[in-house]
Amino acid sequence: MGVNAQKQAVVAELKEKLTTAKGAVFTSYKGLTVAQDTELRRALRAAGVSYHVVKNTMTRIAAKEAGLDEICGHLEGTTALAVSTEDAVAPAKTICEFIKKNKLEEAGILTLKAGLLDGRVIDVNEVKALAALPSREVLIAKLLGSMQSPIAGTVNVLQGVIRNAVYVLEAIRKQKEQASA
Repeated sequence: MGVNAQKQAVVAELKEKLTTAKGAVFTSYKGLTVAQDTELRRALRAAGVSYHVVKNTMTRIAAKEAGLDEICGHLEGTTALAVSTEDAVAPAKTICEFIKKNKLEEAGILTLKAGLLDGRVIDVNEVKALAALPSREVLIAKLLGSMQSPIAGTVNVLQGVIRNAVYVLEAIRKQKEQASA
């Protein structure tokens, strides 16, 4: 395979990652130690996120082919890409938690550049806001809880109405018994 064929394959793979990503985060990783990089990769893998160091030139070409030209302005210096095709929040949440836990942003070691959310380029503030969202499981649990609340309230009201109806019917029955006696 020639050099051009290899580059075309890399661009095609990057384009595929960018277009199929539910969520993605671009980072700069200058000064990250091997131990930190290993820990980050382990955390991302556990969250179902793929993480790769990418070449800016190849990523620019792939982004343009994918219609994501906005990302090109963020592709300077060292660049790594964290991508999830399943969970839009996982890359942002995992990387932001890692940065915070290890105090890497203040040192300029691991910094956010931009992100992708369902095919749309988002800035650093939006990546941080996405990372602050509760997990998918927590959101689903909250949704189900809020759905159960009104249902439980309705059931309680219905039980009260039925209970009152039973009391009224019982009182009417007793009245009829007393009247016929």
